[in-house]
Amino acid sequence: MQDLIEQIKANAGVTEEQALKTLQTVQEYIKSKLPPMMSGMVDNFLGMNEKHEDDFLDGK
Repeated sequence: MQDLIEQIKANAGVTEEQALKTLQTVQEYIKSKLPPMMSGMVDNFLGMNEKHEDDFLDGK
């Protein structure tokens, strides 16, 4: 996930917090277009889950 955040930061010229929010928004959008049973696959593909988000927001 960190690689994707770094790419968003570099390509869009945004902060790490903005890049994470962008990634979360894309994740939510993709999940809204797929059947609920595929939600976990989207999270795994993007490397996002509750633990990573909490760690980032806590500065870990």
